[in-house]
Amino acid sequence: MNCSRVLSMTHPALIDELKTLVEPGKVLADADSLEFYGKDHTKHFAPAPMAIVFPKTTEQVQAIVRWANERKVALVPSGGRTGLSAAAVASNGEVVVAFDYMNQVLELNLTDRTAVCQPGVVTKQLQHLAEENGLYYPVDFASSGSSHIGGNIGTNAGGIKVIRYGMTRNWVAGMKVVTGKGDILELNKDLIKNATGYDMRQLFIGAEGTLGFVVEATMRLDRAPKNLTAMVLGTTDFNAIMPVLHAFQSKLDLTAFEFFSDKALAKVMARGDVPSPFATECPFYALLEFEATTEEVANHALETFEHCVEQGWVLDGVMSQSEQQLQNLWKLREFISETISHFTPYKNDISVTVSKVPAFLADVDAIVGQHYPDFEIVWFGHIGDGNLHLNILKPENLSKDEFFAKCATVNKWVFEIVQRYNGSISAEHGVGMTKRDYLEYSRSAVEIEYMKAVKAVFDPNGIMNPGKIFAV
Repeated sequence: MNCSRVLSMTHPALIDELKTLVEPGKVLADADSLEFYGKDHTKHFAPAPMAIVFPKTTEQVQAIVRWANERKVALVPSGGRTGLSAAAVASNGEVVVAFDYMNQVLELNLTDRTAVCQPGVVTKQLQHLAEENGLYYPVDFASSGSSHIGGNIGTNAGGIKVIRYGMTRNWVAGMKVVTGKGDILELNKDLIKNATGYDMRQLFIGAEGTLGFVVEATMRLDRAPKNLTAMVLGTTDFNAIMPVLHAFQSKLDLTAFEFFSDKALAKVMARGDVPSPFATECPFYALLEFEATTEEVANHALETFEHCVEQGWVLDGVMSQSEQQLQNLWKLREFISETISHFTPYKNDISVTVSKVPAFLADVDAIVGQHYPDFEIVWFGHIGDGNLHLNILKPENLSKDEFFAKCATVNKWVFEIVQRYNGSISAEHGVGMTKRDYLEYSRSAVEIEYMKAVKAVFDPNGIMNPGKIFAV
């Protein structure tokens, strides 16, 4: 059901009603606001919301959801709008529920190592609060300075530390949600051990706002890591990265293991604000991080590096000796997304089990190179957990529309390979609208029917972010 069109009132009348549910000035309907809040980081869908509403309390969110059920108006959640799957895009007359004013850390419990956050808390805000109190929030990625905790939960965000710390779902102790029916549920109540039936908390993590809205989340914190140290290693080819990973994992507890191609490094180097790690040119690079808590640990890292060189896997390498050097090495990886954004990239976020990564990447390279030899492919990703980011840069001689039309064909080829390897078409960016038509490549028809049935229980009128994950 397309709720945004089942209206018995005009838009101005509906907006007037909406204004009675929140504080004065917290409903916007001007063209600039509709454009700004109606989209996320994707460029494929034009935003066209009816209005933007800014609740400040759980009760106001509940009132908005109940009103939307009565009026059959669709709602789309909006956080930092850094998403890459169009899950936060309002393209069909929906009301955008923006959580910018629900942005407080309500409680910090040092004994339980938890922080109760409203959905609009910025990821970096939580990281800084933890750091100030000698703790650590480990879910980290390039958009942590603008992404919101609510959005992280909605997409089960991962990032650069997954090999050690896992995804967002590993750090959600409990949450309060407003369901699509307008009910308030408190899920898990922050317990470590709770064997009392279904854990509905996990249903809402990764649901992209299709079941309801998270209005509070208790996030777990960890001890702060000590003396984080990074190494960047240049490898002979991509196949060499896997034995390098195995060698270092057998000696060290890694906090990260990333990779990027020579093309990715070249784009970052062209910016001119990050020093090159070393002079040797290599086809692929691995960036690994660990806690150098003792001199012995650092020596193990150097010995493993020397072993990898002797085996012919590694051509050159460097290890950080200071906090500044650590940051500079990480910039080589973290600046890639921003740098290539100027080339209108086609982006794909895919995963397979770690052992299958080399063969999988080779198959994708081969199929794209065979059909579109003029396409420049930039690879990078979280190799330690099997998550690859495929980026194809638009050739100058193609228009944006022509390029994305060709990439639609690439999608099918890539996802057929993903299916063959029993992988995921979306490792950490969600499904949204960009991948909803390809869900069958990662989920069986029976699974999808069960997922739709779950949505119908929490959102019987189909008002919660319709058209995301599944087609309407």
